[in-house]
Amino acid sequence: MNDVYERLSNAIVLQAVKVYRNALKRLKKHPQNEKALNTKREVERFFRSDWYASLTTVDPEMLITKLKKEVIE
Repeated sequence: MNDVYERLSNAIVLQAVKVYRNALKRLKKHPQNEKALNTKREVERFFRSDWYASLTTVDPEMLITKLKKEVIE
């Protein structure tokens, strides 16, 4: 049963990463895109939340930094 919860936790985090990456890409092309800005803020709040911490041990600040660098390059 633990495997099921682990896979679900991973899927939630990976979906947040995908959404965040897409928001960053939209902001790179259109820095004033309000929807992308809101999505970026919302996902950053999730990454820094207790819920995120209960799903994974991946450091949220490191993840945010890594994703931002990935989109810049």
